[in-house]
Amino acid sequence: MDKVIRRGKNILPTVARLCLIATFFEDGLRMYFQWNEQREYMDMSWGCGKFLATVFVLVNLIGQLGGCVMVIARFKVDIAVGILFFIVVLQTIAYSILWDIQFLLRNLALIGALLLVLAESRVEGRSLFAGVPTLGDNKPKNVMQLAGRILLAFMFITLIRFELSFLQILQDIVGSILMVLVTIGYKTKLSALILVALLTILNLYHNAWWTIPSYKPLRDFLKYDFFQTLSVIGGLLMIVSLGPGGVSMDEHKKKW
Repeated sequence: MDKVIRRGKNILPTVARLCLIATFFEDGLRMYFQWNEQREYMDMSWGCGKFLATVFVLVNLIGQLGGCVMVIARFKVDIAVGILFFIVVLQTIAYSILWDIQFLLRNLALIGALLLVLAESRVEGRSLFAGVPTLGDNKPKNVMQLAGRILLAFMFITLIRFELSFLQILQDIVGSILMVLVTIGYKTKLSALILVALLTILNLYHNAWWTIPSYKPLRDFLKYDFFQTLSVIGGLLMIVSLGPGGVSMDEHKKKW
């Protein structure tokens, strides 16, 4: 794990950001290529009329693609994260995700990944005296990292299946243990890196949307899940790059 971080320390944050914005970029493009379908769906679902339906699609298109560009360019990252956070909340309400527990938990995990991007953009607090840390350095950043870790764990709750097969039981046990370790911040970087590998394998296996013909609705559902999972992988890579932050067992071990 240390070798991976040392060799990839220059590209890891960029790879994490690229993965993290994947679902927003894909959804922004979908708004463009399925412009009429999205407008009609919103109009039929809410009876809001063509004008408001058009505004909804336009806000999603510009907000998501613009936010992605800002995150990658590291330009006004706090504003970009705020825009993407607004899009997540807007879609949660517009698509009635509040009542679908699996989609709701995935959206919460996505919010956790956004918090980690915001934490990564925060500069470290500086002391008045060189080499002397300030009391409670960067508390907002530490809180954001803690909240990000907790929310990312919700993704794995959606992957737990109560099936009587050896591989599924093993996946549930290993995933749950790693999820707890990341949440409490113990062996955080190693646990997050293993989760990245596990989640990547599961994503490629369960959400292989490219194997489904384009005329089948299942293709869009799997595509949505694939890129949303990829964004959570980006959040985990951000944890590998950043570390757990001040509110974690790893940090307190240094004091012990």
